[in-house]
Amino acid sequence: MRQTAAEKLPIFLIMFLISLIASIESPVFTPFASGFGATSVLIGMMLGFGSLADLVGNLMAGPLVDRFGKKLFIIFPLFISGGLFIAHGLVSNSSELFLLHGLNEFAMAFLIPAAFTLLSGYAKNRRQQGKNMAINGILTTVASIMAPVIGGQMVVWIGYVNTYYFIGSAMLLTSIYGMTFLKERDFIVKEPRGTQVSLMTIFTSQELKLIYLIGFAVMYIHGVIAYEIPYLTVERGVSTLNTGQLFSFMGLGTFLALSLFFINRFDPFKRFMTGLAGMNASLFLLFGLSFSLPVSLFFVGFFFGLVMPAIATAITESVSAKYHGRAFGVMSAVYSLGIIISSFVTGIIRDMISPYFIAFVVGMLILMFVGYSKLSMATVIRQKTS
Repeated sequence: MRQTAAEKLPIFLIMFLISLIASIESPVFTPFASGFGATSVLIGMMLGFGSLADLVGNLMAGPLVDRFGKKLFIIFPLFISGGLFIAHGLVSNSSELFLLHGLNEFAMAFLIPAAFTLLSGYAKNRRQQGKNMAINGILTTVASIMAPVIGGQMVVWIGYVNTYYFIGSAMLLTSIYGMTFLKERDFIVKEPRGTQVSLMTIFTSQELKLIYLIGFAVMYIHGVIAYEIPYLTVERGVSTLNTGQLFSFMGLGTFLALSLFFINRFDPFKRFMTGLAGMNASLFLLFGLSFSLPVSLFFVGFFFGLVMPAIATAITESVSAKYHGRAFGVMSAVYSLGIIISSFVTGIIRDMISPYFIAFVVGMLILMFVGYSKLSMATVIRQKTS
């Protein structure tokens, strides 16, 4: 048991560092791009294109991770991403930034499916799986609390260009650490003879479809917030430090939810349905009642913390461990799709209607559809068994 815990430590630390380093860019990218004359629509296109590249990489990553192993697709993308982040500091116009952002997102796309698949190999049951995902969530949430404030303050201290140099160098150092200490481990799982799960099967699985729909809704909401909060720097003159603090309120809510380990004993479906309902209610507080932005973001973060470990646990229960790479690859692709669509829609409609309202509508429609579909599936199962 101690050996297993010791072997898990490097992957937890690497995912923490990836989240910390990448999240430093959260309050930095939008004003940096704006400084090159990029309009709100162009910034939305940049974010959308980056998420599209991320989506393509996610779909490619799943089968490759299952076939060639996880460590390769953690270390190599870290090296590439480090170089691309450094190159961000050398750009001279918005076109170069557009291209670099897309390439960087493509490289990073291989990291998350590989890391989640590696981590899933350290659990034998739902409770262990939930605990591992929750611990990872806590660490990455701590990173998301710290990083935006660090990023905003670094811009004040050393400027945008040097901030990108720092991010890139930190990524390169993380890849060296991973190369030295990261180990793969899988518990032996006996597969029935002839069992095969293709990428298309994962796409068409009814159970996984509902899980992925919830993931899409959550990331659509997250994408709207990730777009709107940094834009306060451009529109209202809010400092990057203050926008970073707003992201930290959301992170504090997520940290609180993930700290409640007893929640992992409950059915993951109930957890992510409750979480999405809570995120929708928090959005309503924001645009409907003009509630305090920091408080609303705190509640969005809290319910986000209920959803994410539940989705990861539900996926591991819905598909064989042998094919976790494919399942997590599709999961990451769905997350990217949510960010893509929310970025494009927000950039286009934000001058006409509140993006938070549209996010609320998307979340509610998916919540009702998934709830109805699950009830229908349960009814069919009861009829077959009766």
